[in-house]
Amino acid sequence: MITPELLITAYTQGAFPMAMEGGEIGWFSPDPRGILPLEGFHTPHGLARRLRKSPFTLRINTAFEEVMRGCAAREETWIDERILTAYCDLHARGLAHSVEAWSPRGLVGGLYGVALGGAFFGESMFSRETDASKVALHTLVQRLLRRGYTLLDTQWSTPHLATFGGVEIPRREYLRRLRAALAVGTTFA
Repeated sequence: MITPELLITAYTQGAFPMAMEGGEIGWFSPDPRGILPLEGFHTPHGLARRLRKSPFTLRINTAFEEVMRGCAAREETWIDERILTAYCDLHARGLAHSVEAWSPRGLVGGLYGVALGGAFFGESMFSRETDASKVALHTLVQRLLRRGYTLLDTQWSTPHLATFGGVEIPRREYLRRLRAALAVGTTFA
């Protein structure tokens, strides 16, 4: 069973869970660790054009479970019902959050993660319409900057995240940055 308390403890120590094949829950603390430096966030030209058109209505925390289910709706997923329940419990406690992109068709993209101190731990994103998750990510970064966050954890680095300035750092450096971020007094909501 994954409790909110277990998740909080894991995040403060640099670990996070993923559902594995066979019903196991795996705990991970990658080395190197992926982060997206907030001050170094890069908005690609195509996304900048899309943002100027304001194609979506952006909302915060209005459809958390629906965002998680959107993230899980793929052929291979690490989000099972235990993970979903645990993060919904964190959301109810005000520690897990969603950024949502809406169109007249409904929820078309978004992301979710966990906020502790000045650290935001990005968990997953999804898109049902072109650029919806990218616009949600841009919105997240702007919110984190305005509220004084210092760390956006992406867990692993991917080519997709690298287009926004995502980098890898050694676990030792990540844990140093994590300790400093956890000491920051800010709130997401």
